[in-house]
Amino acid sequence: MLSVLRLLFNPLLRLARNKDVLDHNAGGKARMEGRGAAAAAVEQAPVLPRRESRRLPDFLHSVNIKYVKLGYHYLITHLLALLLIPLMVVILLEAAQTDPDDLRQLWLHLQYNLVSVLVCSAFLVFGATVYIMTRPRPVYLVDYACYRPPPKLQVPFQRFMKHSQLSGEFNESSLEFQRRILERSGLGQETCLPSALHYIPPRPSMAYAREEAEDVMFGALDTLFRNTGVKPKDVGILVVNCSLFNPTPSLSAMIVNRYKLRGNIKSFNLGGMGCSAGVISIDLARDLLQVHRSTYAIVVSTENITQNWYFGNRKSMLIPNCLFRVGAAAVLLSNRTADRRRAKYKLVHVVRTHRGADDKAFRCVYQEQDEAGKVGVSLSKELMAIAGEALKINITTLGPLVLPISEQLLFFAILVAKKLFNGKVKPYIPDFKLAFDHFCIHAGGRAVIDELEKNLQLRPEHVEASRMTLHRFGNTSSSSIWYEVAYTEAKGRMRKGHRVWQIAFGSGFKCNSAVWQALRSVKPSPDGPWEDCIHRYPVEIVDGFPQPPQEQ
Repeated sequence: MLSVLRLLFNPLLRLARNKDVLDHNAGGKARMEGRGAAAAAVEQAPVLPRRESRRLPDFLHSVNIKYVKLGYHYLITHLLALLLIPLMVVILLEAAQTDPDDLRQLWLHLQYNLVSVLVCSAFLVFGATVYIMTRPRPVYLVDYACYRPPPKLQVPFQRFMKHSQLSGEFNESSLEFQRRILERSGLGQETCLPSALHYIPPRPSMAYAREEAEDVMFGALDTLFRNTGVKPKDVGILVVNCSLFNPTPSLSAMIVNRYKLRGNIKSFNLGGMGCSAGVISIDLARDLLQVHRSTYAIVVSTENITQNWYFGNRKSMLIPNCLFRVGAAAVLLSNRTADRRRAKYKLVHVVRTHRGADDKAFRCVYQEQDEAGKVGVSLSKELMAIAGEALKINITTLGPLVLPISEQLLFFAILVAKKLFNGKVKPYIPDFKLAFDHFCIHAGGRAVIDELEKNLQLRPEHVEASRMTLHRFGNTSSSSIWYEVAYTEAKGRMRKGHRVWQIAFGSGFKCNSAVWQALRSVKPSPDGPWEDCIHRYPVEIVDGFPQPPQEQ
């Protein structure tokens, strides 16, 4: 028994003796790095004018410690597993160094001590049972598919402006405003609108809206089922999100009817949740997969434009006309262990931030009638500032889950120092490039991508997928983050172990993040959205204008 005690406590005593030395060295290094980073920040920090109410706020000015605590709370929930793994490693190392005579004596002792054997066995069985019962089931992304609209639905700028003029619904000021927005939007000449808006005058009827929904959802699902070989009857969970079109029967019921899904399927239809609803749907599907064993879940993310085109002259409502385009994505998730071998990604984290308790945030993206009674979605002038606040909260919570321990310690130490010295210490914004290999920022518009690139200190290659998705497909709402993942795959950049950060914003106001890890070097699936055009990308975009390719 004495040898068992030595086996357990000797490594702990050695760790305790070395703690002071390690802390001293780590503290000195952190102080030197902190002073160097602070000096570099002072030398390089540009002096900006104070009039950025319509832009994302500078994250260096304020970080709320309560959201840091929330992130660390998520971390602490898995603390037992994090502590047991190194403890077991230390015990095994110590056992390897133990004298064979001590091990022989321990074996002889246990042979004649049935109580000790039973207690140890019960402890091991209990611990293994608790671990197996409480650990979350892994969720795998088997594959996904994005809808690729046919060329006949493309709307070059000239056609867009001509149809807007011929419709007779817009005055000269509104037409000029739309022209300026289009030119600087970052959209290309191949984005698509539904067939109802190609008529003169447009036909925003319920029949055409249903036709648009069927085209995009069934187009993506047909490709998904064809590529994966999964039978529709094997799907046990269905989650559909579409913010502005919610007919009866629902969109999820349309899918159940089309593919003859089984009668006990758990189906959900999310509406009114904006462009971040795709991540919300993934989160809902993940929770359901924790309850229902050995099944598939399908998430369909789309938006419907046909009945939500604005035919008025209020400028804050005209912006969605210029940015939103046709698109949809269908994602196949699984909690089956056997699917790990063929899955593309594993879901690592989902972090959701909701600012709906704040009145300005609640109304910054708001569907309403204008003075003439025409319905549209109004975008507030404070939208960028509100989005920045939601993003700041989201990444502050996400940081402890994904950042290297060195970044976490430096960030937390400077944050505590800032609280102690009444804000005189400049906050440190962690380098998320150390945590992620690919960034899929919702392609909501050029300004959103520009501001996130600046505030997160990203390089142009980190936002390339977002810019090119906006250029080729426009703002496809909640499905845009999947077009961006598809772009990265089509470029052959997704390697085993790479981490992908999907981040999206939506009405309410919400900012949601999903983190995925590639289980293999991922190649694009057949019939992908970039299959016919990836060779032309990336294109250079300067101030929203695509530049012609340079001659060699």
